[in-house]
Amino acid sequence: MSDSFPPPAASATRLRVAQGLVLLFHATGLVGLLFSHDPGFYLRFTPLTLLLSAALLLAFQPGRSWEFWQFCLAVGLLGFVAEVVGVHTGKVFGSYAYGDTLGPKWLDVPPLMALNWVLITYLAGILARRLPLGELARTLLAAALMVGFDLCLELPAGRYDFWHWTGGVIPFRNFRDWFILACVAQMLFNRARFVKTNALVPFLYAVQLLFFFALEWLGPGK
Repeated sequence: MSDSFPPPAASATRLRVAQGLVLLFHATGLVGLLFSHDPGFYLRFTPLTLLLSAALLLAFQPGRSWEFWQFCLAVGLLGFVAEVVGVHTGKVFGSYAYGDTLGPKWLDVPPLMALNWVLITYLAGILARRLPLGELARTLLAAALMVGFDLCLELPAGRYDFWHWTGGVIPFRNFRDWFILACVAQMLFNRARFVKTNALVPFLYAVQLLFFFALEWLGPGK
């Protein structure tokens, strides 16, 4: 299935309910992390929030063809393998290790990171398709959106035990390697034949950016 046959628009009520759930989960988490005496309680819900976001996006993805699932599998494997290589060798992204916030680990990497790669690729890819661009420009724009998302996530990551950089410094190579892998992920997105439209994407992308931005600039010590 391709973009040539867009699906009917999601109902306004259904979309508002989904947006309300996204806002509720992120706002509750933000208030809890910033003002609670036990932020660890709210951190335990991080995997659930990620899974909820994926489920809501999936509900608004038309068609969900076999090629859509192939894209998810390919990007998930790409991201997970890159993270395993990075954690064990430092040759991708730099020298870092995962904490406990993202849940159980396999090969020292939370499997949830595979889903995270799929979500970020999907969000950025859908957003880039809203502009009348050629495939190369669309790939570069979407990759830049992915790196921008990673930047907002990196800033508070260590404080909330997502992952930790050796020496506490985020290396430039992290963003370089992110951009390279993001371009590969976006090429997979562009070549996959499924309907690439989702009414929830702009709202979810914006809420998540604001969530991590607020964690960094309003968090402890600010």
